[in-house]
Amino acid sequence: RNCTDFVCCVIFLVFIMGYILLGLMAWAYGDPRRLTFATDSQGHFCGQKGTPYENKTTLFYFNMLRCTSPSVVINLQCPTTQICVAKCPEKFLTYVEMQILYKTDSRYWEYYRQFCKPTAKPVSSVPALLLNEDCPSMIFPSKPFLQRCFPDFIKENGTLTIGHRMHFEDGRGRMRTVLELREAANGINKILNAREIAFKVFEDYATSWYWIVIGLTIAMILSWIFLVLLRFIVGFLFWFFVLGVLHIIAYGIFYCYQQYNKLQKKPESLITLYNIGIQTNMTMYFQLKQTWFVLMIILVILEMIIILLLIFLRRRIRLAIVLLKEGSKAIGYIPSTLVYPAFTFILLLICFSYWVVTAVSLATSGVPVYKVSAPEGPCVHENETCNPTNFNATDVPKECPGALCNFAFYGGKSLYHQYISTLHWYNIFVFLWLVNFVFALGQCTLAGAFASYYWAMKKPDDIPSLPLFTSFGQAIRYHTGSLAFGSLIIAVVHLFKMILEYLDRHLKNAQSHTSKFLKYCLTCCFWCLEKMVKFLNRNAYIMIAIHGKNFCMSARDAFNLLMRNILKVAVTDEVTHFVLLLGKLLVTSFIGLLAFLLFTEKTPAILGGPTSLNYYWVPLLTVILGSYLVAHGCFSVYTTCIETIFLCFCEDLEGNDGSPEKPYFITPSLHEVLVKKQPVLQKQKK
Repeated sequence: RNCTDFVCCVIFLVFIMGYILLGLMAWAYGDPRRLTFATDSQGHFCGQKGTPYENKTTLFYFNMLRCTSPSVVINLQCPTTQICVAKCPEKFLTYVEMQILYKTDSRYWEYYRQFCKPTAKPVSSVPALLLNEDCPSMIFPSKPFLQRCFPDFIKENGTLTIGHRMHFEDGRGRMRTVLELREAANGINKILNAREIAFKVFEDYATSWYWIVIGLTIAMILSWIFLVLLRFIVGFLFWFFVLGVLHIIAYGIFYCYQQYNKLQKKPESLITLYNIGIQTNMTMYFQLKQTWFVLMIILVILEMIIILLLIFLRRRIRLAIVLLKEGSKAIGYIPSTLVYPAFTFILLLICFSYWVVTAVSLATSGVPVYKVSAPEGPCVHENETCNPTNFNATDVPKECPGALCNFAFYGGKSLYHQYISTLHWYNIFVFLWLVNFVFALGQCTLAGAFASYYWAMKKPDDIPSLPLFTSFGQAIRYHTGSLAFGSLIIAVVHLFKMILEYLDRHLKNAQSHTSKFLKYCLTCCFWCLEKMVKFLNRNAYIMIAIHGKNFCMSARDAFNLLMRNILKVAVTDEVTHFVLLLGKLLVTSFIGLLAFLLFTEKTPAILGGPTSLNYYWVPLLTVILGSYLVAHGCFSVYTTCIETIFLCFCEDLEGNDGSPEKPYFITPSLHEVLVKKQPVLQKQKK
């Protein structure tokens, strides 16, 4: 063996080094605390230890009624002054009312000032208050929610109130209703609702993680048991379910015939599909005998197709069943292959964790950026960058009365910050490349191990020791470039699909019928391209593991070999996928049923599962999805084994003739099904 696709290997390593450098820069500039702490209008973190805001853990909005502005959704910031406070207001009070009460009792100002800026002083006129924006025009009873003060709405006699009021003056001379305040609070709540759900989901995971691990472990054990049973009952399973499908279709034909006869005796049976046209009520179609006749014809055709396929392809189906048995035998000789998916999972977890941390660090990189917001009306300077320290001395407040200079996001003017969006795409692209490389490495490693089983003349005596470890070393040492080449093609296809979805999401309102048609065409083309490339890559990795050639030559050889045996390939793939899909569904269904009984407390006396879940479907769906992925990981080993044995078998038949000089490496049981000639006797241990 020699190193293959060396240039692509170098490019791959350069991209990885750049990815590591990107991660270091993102960690240096980024600050994940910006996602966990609420931020006031000056960019300070509420509740951050070691700062003057350590005891002020809650964010307070000066005028929440402004939070109905569209800029809340666009900028994820409410266009009003926000400060950090130690606690939320407990009473309803306007600034005008406070001024009147303050003359007789200074405690009213002391209470009100904790919701003002630190430099605020009591002013004698409301216009002065509005100009400086040092204090809110009113405060109302609130409760902390996700580190923010939200109105404490109370229902009195079925009527929604705030501070026992349905109508109130906003401190600016306008009468407002409690419904307006609730709408404004909902404007922020829509943004924060996802975060609340995330916290509850995290709590559910913290409560049920032990049971989730147990469920996934049971799923892995069941998958192994199913793979072992395939060696003995794969033929029974296949024919049992095929005959079951035939009986179900036959019953459907009989039922359609019954309904057709029943409707034929009714007067309205003369009505046809043409008479009723297109209807939204689907039940109307099932009241026509024509509908049942069409369904009966379709089912009859489907039944005949299946029967004819079973008759004419019976030998190919037998081939697929024997290959499944042979795959079980190979896995039995190399049991370490069943553990390899765990190693793949660890590598994928590392890639995913690195991508998430880098993405978060990139998103929180930079210094606070402030922009002009104009809640009082249109302003030519809106969304322009500003400086809060000298904002009042500029011409913006004069040209746009009521304009504010509020914190918008984190950014900067350096070269690094100018290309943050490009670095995000680089982060995604290398992540996709690495993930596909991990899959390619696994397929090539497993293929090499199973190829060593097939090409052993005396099984298992001639199988090399530690075949999985040897195959992994060869893939890393000689074929990193070829695996990187194949995974690069898949990563590029995935990236183009993501760009297409990104453009579709951002240009949805401006799309015409022509652009939508092109979008659907491109989506279909990319889907077909992805499926084709994955199929070719998978077989190319097998040929790389067998012969050690570069990616292009291996893909060419695999394609030509498959085309010369296209009928065998089609039948083998379909039968194999059907049986393995059955195994995945059986494992997932069984584990899902147990998880449902556990997390819904249907069996508390038996198992004593978690009882304090916010959403029982969170661990339930996790267990179901995780069980399917575990089963898919185990059965993917089986799929790779079958495909490797099949390609080796095709090469074996083309390169050998069964003579003593060129004996077949195929086992006698498989030879009996695949070759018409009498096999050359070979001493093999079964």
